[in-house]
Amino acid sequence: MKLIFPVLTLSRGGAQRMLAELANRLSEIGHEITILLPSDGVVEYEINCELRYAADGDLSASDFPVGDVIVSNFYTTVEVSQQASNEGKGIHIRLALCYEPTFLPDNSRSFASYSLTSNLLVLSRWQQEIVQMNHGIKGTIVPIGVNPVFRNLNIREPENKLVVSAVMRKPEGGFSGHREQDYLLEQLNRVRRLHPEVELYLIIPPGEFAESTTLQTLLADERYHIRTPANDTELCYHYSESDIFVSSSTYDTGSLPGIEAMRCGAALVTVYSGGNMEYGRHGHNCLMSYRFENRLADDIITLIKDPDLRQRLARKGEQDSQHFTWEKSTQLFQNALFEIVARNS
Repeated sequence: MKLIFPVLTLSRGGAQRMLAELANRLSEIGHEITILLPSDGVVEYEINCELRYAADGDLSASDFPVGDVIVSNFYTTVEVSQQASNEGKGIHIRLALCYEPTFLPDNSRSFASYSLTSNLLVLSRWQQEIVQMNHGIKGTIVPIGVNPVFRNLNIREPENKLVVSAVMRKPEGGFSGHREQDYLLEQLNRVRRLHPEVELYLIIPPGEFAESTTLQTLLADERYHIRTPANDTELCYHYSESDIFVSSSTYDTGSLPGIEAMRCGAALVTVYSGGNMEYGRHGHNCLMSYRFENRLADDIITLIKDPDLRQRLARKGEQDSQHFTWEKSTQLFQNALFEIVARNS
């Protein structure tokens, strides 16, 4: 099949990673894939299929080639995708990588976008239930996966200082409020006060670090070590040198960094974010708390003090993460694709 993916950006991030992984793997199994970007669209992932750019600025229906299926994602790609579909350029399917109305600006527009097509794919049961409750549409679940580049490098040494790490994203722009990064730093600082022997690593996409004055100020703070991985190999190394990985996000349909860190052998301490219930179970393979419990630092300290528990959770997390592969996600995507196309024929 010929599939067109209209995409705003392929900069580093969980949603963009999923688009890149699916597009590449669908291409590998024989589909003809075109990724359509704005004229100034950024591509930071390796892409093994056609990249096409809008003629002028933002995407318009005239930029779309004729295909079998148009796969929209973020709410700003949905309306133009439906217009192109109405012009006969393909069946419109939405792959909703987040549920935007609850936590992003312009929510009246993003809420209305869910009425434009009933062909819907989602990432988790939590997201599926929210959309069905609000819009009456039950999306088909296509879960996140973990790239094989992420693996436990077995570089942790007992004599080394304990490393606690977390991902930080650019706060400017209004797209990171759900990550609760002020709370994250507050909790990490508390850990450092009580356990000064622990190293705190902040993992930041290099492009966002270069753009953000807020993130750059952290470089001068002697409490933190800043890591700016240029690629997945470096990111895998930073996950693998972490004894404990921390996630403070309260609203994620998938939450990729947590499961990637688990795959690399880090013990996960996380706030419940909805989608991370697909792979995280408190006391089984991670420590998970609700935000109102204000327990993130306490859970980190529990694992600092209890190496047996830390290692048990890390081993179980690494084992459980093996169930999440992009090959499986791609197969489920293709199954849903065939079903929707058959239904619309």
